[in-house]
Amino acid sequence: MWRVQLSLDVQQFLQKQGKQIEERLRKGLEKLKTENPFHFLEHFEGEDFYKYRIGDYRALVDVDFINQILKIQVLDHRGRIYKNI
Repeated sequence: MWRVQLSLDVQQFLQKQGKQIEERLRKGLEKLKTENPFHFLEHFEGEDFYKYRIGDYRALVDVDFINQILKIQVLDHRGRIYKNI
């Protein structure tokens, strides 16, 4: 099983969201704690990380293959997330 680790920025972003949106995003991130999270992840072209789609939101994920940790670095609305790169 893989572990999901949220960056401080992602934790703060989740706290600022409405209760329903926060709950939906957290449930989406929980789906990654499987034997094969790469079923949900897509490699981001030209970068060394993956992207994960949760409805209208996107998460950018660093992968630690040795320790099986998915590090969620950025989480934002799809219209804004790629401007943060």
